[in-house]
Amino acid sequence: MSNSEISVEERAERIVKFLDEKKADELEVFNLDEVEYIAKRVVIANALSSKHAIALIDQLKEKFKPLGEEFLHIDESEEWVVIDLGDILVHLMTSDARQLYSLEEFLSELSAGKFNSSDY
Repeated sequence: MSNSEISVEERAERIVKFLDEKKADELEVFNLDEVEYIAKRVVIANALSSKHAIALIDQLKEKFKPLGEEFLHIDESEEWVVIDLGDILVHLMTSDARQLYSLEEFLSELSAGKFNSSDY
């Protein structure tokens, strides 16, 4: 099924399933439909290492580009990779970076409506 035929929720679930199969762990999806944010879904996963994260990027591209997924931008650092798919952001992080930056806390508060769009 191509991207034009499935919802953003189904696309995010497909990405999570794929990452899980490729040994990413602590997968979480944040639904941001009800708030003003740059994406409708945010997927966060732990990568085993920076090499694992880079391998996951390559595998995601190989699997999802033929299905119509558009990789708008990829930002890589030693401990954190962000993949911009337009209405879905994928964060692949080492467990240390994930603990340090507490992205889940921000996204949980955002999805609960704690912030106004003028706050960020």
